[in-house]
Order: sequence, then C-alpha cells, then structure tokens
Amino acid sequence: MSATSALRRAGAVTALTAASVLVAAGVASAHVTVHPESYAKGATDGVLTFRVPNEEDTASTTKVQVFLPTGHPVLGVLVSPRDGWTAKVTTTRLKTPVKTDDGTITEAASEITWTGGKIGAGQFEDFDVAFGQLPEDADQLTFKTLQTYSDGKVVRWIEEAGSGGEEPENPAPALKLTAKGADDVGAAAAPATQSSAKATPAASAGSSDSTARGLGIAGLIVGVLGLAAATFAFVRTRGARS
Repeated sequence: MSATSALRRAGAVTALTAASVLVAAGVASAHVTVHPESYAKGATDGVLTFRVPNEEDTASTTKVQVFLPTGHPVLGVLVSPRDGWTAKVTTTRLKTPVKTDDGTITEAASEITWTGGKIGAGQFEDFDVAFGQLPEDADQLTFKTLQTYSDGKVVRWIEEAGSGGEEPENPAPALKLTAKGADDVGAAAAPATQSSAKATPAASAGSSDSTARGLGIAGLIVGVLGLAAATFAFVRTRGARS
C-alpha cells in the first residue's frame, strides 16, 4: 500500500473516530437535568432549574411531571411562571413533620406538573422552582420525572445511578447536597436561564452536560494525534524514496 493510500485511510479512520465520540457525547447529554448540580445541606431561599430537552424529531413535549422526594422534603416550593405553560403543585402530608425556625411543617410539595406549552424538535425548556429550605439529613435528592410527547409517548426519567457510578439509560435528575460551607457554588448559583430558551440539540447538549463536552474534546484530540501520525509516516516514506 502506498504512503498516499495510508495517509488517506488514516485520515478517514481518524474522522470517523472523532465523529463517533462527538455523537455519543450529544446522546449522553440529552436527558432531563437539574441545575445547579449541587447545593449545601439546609440551604435556604434558592432556585432549582429543571432543563427539559426534546428528543423526538416528529413530536413535541406537551407535559412535564417532576416528583419531589417527601422522605427528605423540599420546603417552601414556589413555581416561576413560564409563558405558555400552566403549573400545578401537589402537596402531601409528611410522615415525619419537619421543625423549622418558623414552626413545624406537616405538608410539602410532592409533584409539580407543567402542561399547556410545547417544546419542539431541537429545543429545550427551563422550568424554575424556588425553595425555602433544603433538607439537612440527605446527601442527594432525586427528582423522578415523566416527559409526555404529543404522540402519546411517555419517557420515564426515573432511574438512579448504580453503586459503580454508571449512568443509566433514563437517569432521574439528581441534586447533590454537600456539607455546609464545603460547596458554596450551588447556593450562590443563579437559575440556568431566566427566559424560554430555544436551541439546536448540539447547543443544548453543550450547555447541559460537562461530561459530554469532555468526550467531544477527547475525540478531537484523538483526531489531531491520528492525523499527525499519518502525516509523519507519509513524510518519512517520501524521504526514504528520495
């Protein structure tokens, strides 16, 4: 095989490798997430933003249901208005009341349902939820979510990561709760966005998943190294023939 053929084949393999990594990164990020990713335990007066991307090419998202944990309740939930959407907050009586400086809390939000709006193909929507106080006796809060499409399909984002840390196929949005004072980033973070956001799948993936960006960068590095190696082999072969 000539040096020119070797160079062309190496370039093709490199391009395919980089492309496959980037595609995998985009797919991995296209799920419902909560922002910021962490808050301090017992944090007060903050905002959680649930980002919902539309994964279907021929259907729109028409309903979003987020279920809040009641074993470790989020207190003082308030929903920010969203154009075109109607929010309904369902409360439930707590098995174990929570004592606060303002008194004993016996009920807390257990579900928030958004209907009436539409998230089209290649778009996402941010839903902002303010809270009065997060629990102090948990390390993580899981918000199981159901996403309903206009064709009747329901995607259940309810799976939790396994003990090995592998991400499941349909992961539930999860919020890490850190020790007080150990992580002030979450407590000081603003909502992911203040207005309805419309973006292409690539844009929403890049903004919602740092892991996906890392995979993309890794793919590009692999591509550059592959091309460099092929070019070196080509130049070396030409020099030997001369």
